[in-house]
Amino acid sequence: MLKWAFVFLLIAIVAGIFGFSDVAAASATIAQWLFGIFLVLFLGALFIGLTIGAKLMS
Repeated sequence: MLKWAFVFLLIAIVAGIFGFSDVAAASATIAQWLFGIFLVLFLGALFIGLTIGAKLMS
């Protein structure tokens, strides 16, 4: 998912350079949403992993 966020970020940058402002705005928005979803899932997995890991060690 993080890979797709970077792909849409690159599309937004290239579209911005060539003046396609609508495409750049849409791609940047998609990249932001994907990064946000990735961040939430990562933090959730980290929390669950630490919780389960602590229970397994005790």
